[in-house]
Amino acid sequence: MAYIESHLLTLVTFLPVLGAILIALLPRGEGGQHKGIAFLFSLLTFLLSIALWTGFRAAPGRYSFEQKTEWAPALGFSYHVGLDGVALLLFLLTTFLGPIVVLSSWKFIQERVNVYCIALLLLETAILGTLASLDLVLFYVFWEAMLIPMYLLIGMWGSDRRIYAAVKFFLFTFIGSVLMLLAIFWLWSNSGRKSFDYAELLNAGVVDVSTQRWLFLAFALAFAIKVPIWPLHTWLPDAHTEAPAAGSIILAGVMLKMGTFGFIRYAMPLFPQAALAFAPAIAVLGVIGIVYGSLMCMAQTDLKRLIAYSSVAHLGFVMLGLSALTPEAVSGAVLQMVNHGISTGALFLMVGYLYERTHTRDLAAYGGLATVAPAIAATFLVITLSSIGLPGTNGFVGEFLVLIGTFTSRVLAGAVPLAVIGATGVILGAVYMLWLYQRVFFGPPRKAAGHGLQDLTVREWFTVAPLLLAIVVLGIAPQPLLSAIKEPVDAVVQRVSRADRAPPVRKAEAQP
Repeated sequence: MAYIESHLLTLVTFLPVLGAILIALLPRGEGGQHKGIAFLFSLLTFLLSIALWTGFRAAPGRYSFEQKTEWAPALGFSYHVGLDGVALLLFLLTTFLGPIVVLSSWKFIQERVNVYCIALLLLETAILGTLASLDLVLFYVFWEAMLIPMYLLIGMWGSDRRIYAAVKFFLFTFIGSVLMLLAIFWLWSNSGRKSFDYAELLNAGVVDVSTQRWLFLAFALAFAIKVPIWPLHTWLPDAHTEAPAAGSIILAGVMLKMGTFGFIRYAMPLFPQAALAFAPAIAVLGVIGIVYGSLMCMAQTDLKRLIAYSSVAHLGFVMLGLSALTPEAVSGAVLQMVNHGISTGALFLMVGYLYERTHTRDLAAYGGLATVAPAIAATFLVITLSSIGLPGTNGFVGEFLVLIGTFTSRVLAGAVPLAVIGATGVILGAVYMLWLYQRVFFGPPRKAAGHGLQDLTVREWFTVAPLLLAIVVLGIAPQPLLSAIKEPVDAVVQRVSRADRAPPVRKAEAQP
């Protein structure tokens, strides 16, 4: 029992890999067994991760469930994992969506089921490892490992232009990551003890401002592509449009958050003066993303492409909150990461169910679905209201904190105008989402509302109900999440916002 407690984080992280190994050992034709094992191990991963929440203890400068084992001491490598409040929320979001993703694709995926299930489970482990890593090499290994399963999901089970979308996704994210790797090597070679350990690099002191800026840009480019920040967003609509529904749920629900998580975990704390200097530029790009993404949503005729552009707008709020550098704004940004994962993941889930029934994503083919599928219409309405941030739903609290925190920011030049322009995204979001809902579910019945369109099945209710519950619970009672992230958020805000009050510290000298 003591061993399990001390290694709980590692067990949860690698449990999906065990499921992938079992699936690989089964005969290829056993599709039902493959899906059953994938669902069982993803569900066990989620249930076991609940112990991380109940056992989490926030403490300044410390990580819960920390485990460190020397990997290659001569080179500075170590297996070092642990969770702060921010990583914990995204960790739980990943495990929460895992069984939903497997169950949602039970009927739709019928070819190469074993490879599909293995890809889903390996992708889950790669995301969990990225969140838990406290060693930069370990982080980079997991970060790059996410690309391969997602590339397979898009390229093998996507739509007509799936190869183009998969290659574009891979190249965009991989090229940005190479520059981050070079910056990691620079930090190692100048860290004194030649270590990749995050805590040691954080406490070793920073270099001069000009060098910081180059290193920050190298990290920020990799994270900005993953977010994605405008104008580096062009891979996202293609990837979402061509990916299967499960791939879109994972991509929107969790993978995009790896970029915003990278900013708050690595880029901003490691290079505080550079983060402070670039905060206005990041805020401007975030606001542009809010307005641009919203306007592009209004011009779309494809359901998935519309929701993909809505992610550009929603994550623009996250970047605006991170750059405002107030506790309220950064807390709202972290909360919005979780909220976006739930609401937009649910939107892609529902669109996937509509596509299974109608075999089209063309908005012009939809209309009048509320009369033939009332349960789908009702659940889609709740998710839509969450996406536009209606008070009482999970989407409201994060956006509200981001905007109020930006209004009161003292380190962000032009904070008030940026907040005002950002607030227009709330109005635009209501416009395009309610327009989408009206086009799909009301008006005269069109091609997609053909005779015999099936409403939600029992299996589909098991995937939708947890998301609806999360929307309501987090909208009414967000305080436990805000309490969990308070310490790491305050630490980041203080480290960056005070960076201009003292001269930069030279890098630590080599230890004798």
